[in-house]
Amino acid sequence: LCAAAEPSVSYQELKDLKKDNVLHIDVRERWEIDRFGKIPDSINIPLGELMEALQMDPTDFKEQYNQKMPSKSDPVVFSCLAGTRSKQALGFAMSLGFS
Repeated sequence: LCAAAEPSVSYQELKDLKKDNVLHIDVRERWEIDRFGKIPDSINIPLGELMEALQMDPTDFKEQYNQKMPSKSDPVVFSCLAGTRSKQALGFAMSLGFS
């Protein structure tokens, strides 16, 4: 779900990761969610909002996204439609100190 040419996480791997409470952030735009559907157990944070969201106060994050804010060491998976934005999202998160 991270590289455009070839996913770094397969669908089955993602399903397995979600059993371990991995936070799945879908970085598609809201209109894409409305048109193509929401991925179960994911939260939608459009790529344009991601940097700000990952720097929010945890209380504000919980209020805005109805999800506990990930710590910098929590496992997070980013997804989008083709993989380009999820790769950017990964870069943003890593630049903020997420491992």
